[in-house]
Amino acid sequence: METNTPRPKESISLASVANGLDNMGAEILESLEEGQTSGSDLSPAEGGNSSSKASQEPFSGGRSLQPALRARRFCREHAQLFRWIRTGLLCTAFAAFLLIACLLNFQRALALFVLTCVVLAFLAHGLLKRLLGPKLRRCARPLGHPRLSLWLKRGVALAAFLGLVLWLALDTSRRPEQLVSFAGICVFIGVLFACSKHHRAVSWRAVFWGLGLQFVLGLLVIRTEPGFIAFQWLGDQIQIFLSYTEAGSRFVFGEALVKDVFAFQVLPIIVFFSCVMSILYHVGLMQWLILKIAWLMQVTMGTTATETLSVAGNIFVSQTEAPLLIRPYLEDMTLSEVHVVMTGGYATIAGSLLGAYISFGIDAASLIAASVMAAPCALALSKLVYPEVEESKFRSEEGVKLSSGDAQNILEAASNGAAISVRVVANIAANLIAFLAVLAFINAAFSWLGDMVDIQGLSFQLLCSFILRPVAFLMGVAWEDCPVVAELLGIKLFLNEFVAYQELSQYKQRRLAGVEEWVGAKKQWISVRAEILTTYALCGFANLSSIGIMLGGLTSMAPRRKSDFSQIVLRALFTGACVSLVNACVAGILYVPWGAEVNCASLLNATLSSSSFEVYQCCREAFQSTGPEFGPEALINCCRFYNHTTCA
Repeated sequence: METNTPRPKESISLASVANGLDNMGAEILESLEEGQTSGSDLSPAEGGNSSSKASQEPFSGGRSLQPALRARRFCREHAQLFRWIRTGLLCTAFAAFLLIACLLNFQRALALFVLTCVVLAFLAHGLLKRLLGPKLRRCARPLGHPRLSLWLKRGVALAAFLGLVLWLALDTSRRPEQLVSFAGICVFIGVLFACSKHHRAVSWRAVFWGLGLQFVLGLLVIRTEPGFIAFQWLGDQIQIFLSYTEAGSRFVFGEALVKDVFAFQVLPIIVFFSCVMSILYHVGLMQWLILKIAWLMQVTMGTTATETLSVAGNIFVSQTEAPLLIRPYLEDMTLSEVHVVMTGGYATIAGSLLGAYISFGIDAASLIAASVMAAPCALALSKLVYPEVEESKFRSEEGVKLSSGDAQNILEAASNGAAISVRVVANIAANLIAFLAVLAFINAAFSWLGDMVDIQGLSFQLLCSFILRPVAFLMGVAWEDCPVVAELLGIKLFLNEFVAYQELSQYKQRRLAGVEEWVGAKKQWISVRAEILTTYALCGFANLSSIGIMLGGLTSMAPRRKSDFSQIVLRALFTGACVSLVNACVAGILYVPWGAEVNCASLLNATLSSSSFEVYQCCREAFQSTGPEFGPEALINCCRFYNHTTCA
């Protein structure tokens, strides 16, 4: 008689169900291979024969999957080997591609070759640091005697000072205006030291190393031909890269709006740049670059890991995004470190806005150099104004980690970057509408008040041109260009740098178009040197409207420290503004005109269809010349574009 007693069901853990059916089948098949669930292991008394047929039925389909299971286990066990093979194949393919490109046309492949060498140098440095770092540190211990280190530092400082004095004496003999820029640095540093919170606690090592790094970076970019060409090339590539924005803008807004309307020309660039930056953060490239720059400043200047990371991040992101890199540590940072974070935010601009300013026509190499040079200078001047008098918890960089964001893949990172930029674009558009409207109202009010006392043309820009003219002169700007530069500095300080760069771009466009330098009492453009120095001086968020942005951003990250942030925000704003001015002074010391001289005789004797800055310079020379080098045809060409007594 058959019993109706139900057979006990095999228990299945919730973990197996959660892992999916394929994981559960794989576990059962693995146990089958090991013979742990085979029915032959059960004795007849335990019902082995009665259940063997039933137990094999559910697994009969699984036995055919055993080769796939073995392959899967093999791949898991040799995953590291497969990664090495994949990396080796990719590197071999890239090396072959680079070799073929160099053999076909080395000049065309030079940029890729240089980038490859830079990446290999960093990889080699990391490998040597892991392999030989402990040995080198052990060897260097006997040389680390305090007295020997002190005299070594003094010797290096004395050599650097004498080298600077000798270099200035030789270099400024041909261009005396460079000495004005050097005097400007001394004046700005003296003012900042007078405003220092703790005069006796100033770390002069951080100050001089920061200014030294800034000077070396400027020397590399402005004076050396490889550095100038490299940054010029980088700026050109960024311009080409940003031009791809037009593809999306034309599709969304149409051809006419993209060509004629400012908002549809410039603001979409911020969306595109923000999307790309988000992708670079997701893949970890930006974190790697920020850590390298932060390491260089930290080992030389002796600053802490958190403040150095924040300032390094400000080279690429804005004043509210850079503190996110160190958000978990804001609660425990000292007041001096918080001051550095704020100063770094005020002294630099965001990478997305960098693209917008380049689209205006502002010199890309100067913008990139100004943003990079501002980082060590911000650290140096911040430590001069607010020295460290507390014990920091972040002397070592091992305890500071950078995250890659919340995106799960590249597509999500790109989408997040584009979505975040919408708020930035709306903020910029709203600020431009508000500030330009306020500026028009202020100018109308000043003009009304000036008419009452017979002062014609009184405006906000005119007041700034008088108040800030000495500041512009200390930067190294020629006196005749100081009123225009002072206007732009006032717009940047009291409104924002976006409006100031837009005004500067209009001056530059008029110069490149070759218009007359003066129209009545109004100067239409400024010299190339003044343009470059103004580009450095405007490169920063140090304006009154940024106070609320800075306080709002930091308070949202560390609400308990709101009073600390409010206490030092104005000091940080002043320091950040001085960082940009010192940056301009360094550029004034180092600037020399690049490019070959124009042969005016051959240029003017040719048929000219339009004027340009070179044509204007040559025509001015032709009008003043009394020699035979300029023939009648040259004067006829010049009189087509410019009015002069010679033309009558």
